Amino acid sequence: MEPWEAAARESIRDLVARYNSNGDSGRFEHLLELFAPDATMDVGDGRTFRGREEIATIFTGTGERWRAAARARGVPPYVRHFTATHQIDLLGEDRAKGRSYFQVLMPHGLDHWGRYLDEYALIGDRWLFAHRRVAVDGRAAPG
Repeated sequence: MEPWEAAARESIRDLVARYNSNGDSGRFEHLLELFAPDATMDVGDGRTFRGREEIATIFTGTGERWRAAARARGVPPYVRHFTATHQIDLLGEDRAKGRSYFQVLMPHGLDHWGRYLDEYALIGDRWLFAHRRVAVDGRAAPG
């Protein structure tokens, strides 16, 4: 393995971790910085969002919805995304693809789970999401 390959893989793993951490804590402005300016995000329901401004609309109001749902249940508000089995395929020194499984925990327990199907691009000295597809495989029964 060449040194650039190890650096790319570690940077991409960090990118995915920062997406989860920033989203879970409501730091959506930092989350959006993880996307290339012309990135696309497919949320799995037939809608594709193009560019950071459109991608931002996915998260508009999300934090408040989580807090309201937790208040209604009388529990502290939180959301935690966990990713596993992250596979990274380097396509060159500036492009890569990746896949990982995710689970989302909320105060009521496991909420939903699925897969992230990603394309990454090295822009300047940072790896960013060029395309992210969220494939939800299942949801917990409402309770």
